Amino acid sequence: MKINKLLSALFIFSVLLFNSCSNDDDGSDNLPKGAYENGILISGEGSGAGTGSVSFVSEDLSFSENLIFKKNNNDLELGTFLQSIAFNDSKAFIVVDNTNTITVVDRYTFEYEGEITEGLSAPRFMTIVGNKGYVTNWGSTSDDTDDFVAVVDLSTYAVEGTISVGNGPERIIAKGGKLFVSHKGAYTTNNIVSVIDIATENLQEITVKDNPDELEFNSAGNLVVLSEGRTIYDADWNVIGNTEGSISTINTSSLEVDSEIVFAEGEHPSLMVVNNGDIYYASNGKVYTIDENAGSLSTTSIVESQGYLYGLEVENDNIYLLDANFSDLSELHVYDLGTQAKIETVSVALGASKIYFN
Repeated sequence: MKINKLLSALFIFSVLLFNSCSNDDDGSDNLPKGAYENGILISGEGSGAGTGSVSFVSEDLSFSENLIFKKNNNDLELGTFLQSIAFNDSKAFIVVDNTNTITVVDRYTFEYEGEITEGLSAPRFMTIVGNKGYVTNWGSTSDDTDDFVAVVDLSTYAVEGTISVGNGPERIIAKGGKLFVSHKGAYTTNNIVSVIDIATENLQEITVKDNPDELEFNSAGNLVVLSEGRTIYDADWNVIGNTEGSISTINTSSLEVDSEIVFAEGEHPSLMVVNNGDIYYASNGKVYTIDENAGSLSTTSIVESQGYLYGLEVENDNIYLLDANFSDLSELHVYDLGTQAKIETVSVALGASKIYFN
């Protein structure tokens, strides 16, 4: 009887050990995916001084590497101006508007996998829904009526169709079968957010304050829009006035503006992040925070840029600022959200503008 029990115990142990080893062998989730896993990617637009590029900063901020696309692809360059990066599973889609290209790489190794070169015209931002990519395009700078969203088949990297939209489409995000597009106005101005039904491609427009740019969803699932407002010039480029900027909250069911916080005339906010029930926004080089349900703006900044503030993110109780330089390396500054004390400064890409957590 004791022998039978012993044999049974050994059998169960062997099965558990075999299953454990099999799970480890079959699943690759625990294996390293590449040198750029578990860190921060910084995209830089580039300038006349150099190509657009991507930098990597390790999660603990102890290691950084610039020009990671060039270094991993036989000195290939991305071109200017690198506007944004979109991600889907293990792939990263790098959008470069001056070259009308989207370069596809492995997001963890940054090795080249493909390219979208046809059917784009000054592409700006991309979002991914299922096996489709949706890319905002400004079109010709001399034509305010040729702007569109390109629909990309991600299995072939081909543009399979376009959706005509208003002038200057910028950010694009998706929720509940709809695409939400801010219209900053390209080289002119605009004041709408487009809503596109993905299944039918029907389009609606929501009016907000001038030059809407950043789009985020809040904890209730509604859309938060930062509008920068615009500066008004006369024929000789003298400033003769300003329109108001705002933070607007749009109900994603009714597609109506539920609330709007307006900035003082002449104050043009830029950059916005919604994180854990709070809205972080920048104005005049300073960063402020308010509750996402607040009815007024903050009068006290939490951190201040040391240069030209061009990028903002919040993650893991830290706030990340990009001070862009278009003739040399830019700087990433990392602050503790609780104490507002600076943790680290890292040199990153030329014309650095966007921060992504990989």
